[in-house]
Amino acid sequence: MSTLKNKIDFAVVFSVRYANPNGDPLNGNRPRTTLDGYGEVSDVCIKRKIRNRMQDMGYDIFVQSEDRATDGYDSLKERADNNEQVVAAKKAKNRGLYAEAACKSWLDVRSFGQVFAFKEKGSTAGVSVSVRGPVSVQSAYSIEPAEVSELQITKSVNGESGDKKSSDTMGTKHRVDFGIYVFKGSINCQLAEKTGFSEEDAEVIKEALRTLFENDCSAARPDGSMEVLKMFWWKHNCANGQYSSAKVHRTLKIDVKKSMSSDINDYEIYTEDYPDLKPETYE
Repeated sequence: MSTLKNKIDFAVVFSVRYANPNGDPLNGNRPRTTLDGYGEVSDVCIKRKIRNRMQDMGYDIFVQSEDRATDGYDSLKERADNNEQVVAAKKAKNRGLYAEAACKSWLDVRSFGQVFAFKEKGSTAGVSVSVRGPVSVQSAYSIEPAEVSELQITKSVNGESGDKKSSDTMGTKHRVDFGIYVFKGSINCQLAEKTGFSEEDAEVIKEALRTLFENDCSAARPDGSMEVLKMFWWKHNCANGQYSSAKVHRTLKIDVKKSMSSDINDYEIYTEDYPDLKPETYE
């Protein structure tokens, strides 16, 4: 595999229709919003979805969610302690080898980085290794204030035995009726060289972004309620990039023909391209 030689910037525009894209546990699991009322999806949530897509494509992932664990390990420490290369580096007490082994073993580690901080059983000593990954992802924000609806729901059966319906038969669901969200990110060549992140790995990230919401349905996010509308992929002609990521990301424009519309045709999504840097566009 060839190490990444060209800086990459990317942006994803997606729609949310009658779904909760990212519940806030500190606010009754309501969809996340900013203080100004704009919808938000955290970078952690987005990276979780990218990891899931990597896993669906058959790649080894270190940070697997509980319901998707495929190797039988129920903790990160157990997963690390059962990797031969990582264990050998740990015995050698070599942090550099430990990081190298982890990057070779798991795609998400060499992409996003990882902090390995595990205590040994019955001891205060342990492992403390930090890997800084080349792929950075920003949180997603809606282009207009998010309209959050609240629905009262009931269960058809008691959670506990009793003659009457108990209080746990009542509940609340929240959703965003409609919204257009955008998130952006970059891939750094200098950090890619350190983790061994390759051109082939970048193609995996591209495919994961393009198909971000496949196999991601749940009660809060019914199948088809979240859709990638457009994905932009800027590949620079050098390691440092012709322009800063901020300048590249600002070329993305979304014109609103009709404010607060639920029709995606009322939003024009395009880029104002630099002459020497035009993105690959996916719909």
